[in-house]
Amino acid sequence: MEGLKRQAERAIREFLELFPMERGTLFVLGGSTSEVLGERVGTRPSLEAAEAILEGLLPPLLERGVWVAVQACEHLNRALVVEREAARAYSLEEVTVFPHPKAGGSLATAAFLRFRDPVMVESLRAQAHGGMDIGGVLIGMHLRPVAVPLRLPSRRIGEAPLIAAKTRPKLVGGARAVYTREEMLKKVEAYRQGLP
Repeated sequence: MEGLKRQAERAIREFLELFPMERGTLFVLGGSTSEVLGERVGTRPSLEAAEAILEGLLPPLLERGVWVAVQACEHLNRALVVEREAARAYSLEEVTVFPHPKAGGSLATAAFLRFRDPVMVESLRAQAHGGMDIGGVLIGMHLRPVAVPLRLPSRRIGEAPLIAAKTRPKLVGGARAVYTREEMLKKVEAYRQGLP
C-alpha cells in the first residue's frame, strides 16, 4: 500500500505542476480500487488501497485550499463525497446516502470516513476545475467546459490507467477576438500608435 500512496502523491504533484489549482477551486477524483489491484471494476474493492491513494493525493490539494470531491460508483449514480463547506460554496444539493465498498466504492467510502464534515451531493453541476480518473470510471460529467487532457508522466496508479484533466474558460468571440493577455496588449499598443 505504501507504493500506491507514493504513486498517488507523485501523480498529484505532477498534476499541480502542470495546473496549479487555486484556493477554493474544485478537484474531482474518481477511481476503482479493483482496477488499481489489477481486477475488473467492482470485483475487488479495497479500503486499504483507497486509504493509501487518498493519503498520497489529499495533502497537496488541501495544503493549497482546493476542495476535493470523490465520486462514488454507478450504484449511487456517481454521487460525490464533499466537505459540507464545499457543498455550500458551490450550491450543491445534498442527498441522503452513505457509501460503502459494495455501493459507492472504496474511494468514496474512505473519503467519507476521512473528511472532517462530509456530505453526499448528487452532482457537481459541471463545476470541477480539474480532476483525475483512476481506472476509467468516467469523471467528465463533473468537469467544467472546456476540459483539456493533462498528459502526466505518471500513467498508472497500481494497475489502473490514470487520466487527468484541467479545464479552461470557453473561448468566445469572432475574427477580431484575441485569447492571451500578450495579444491584447499588442492590439492596444497598435491602436495607440494608430496602426490597423
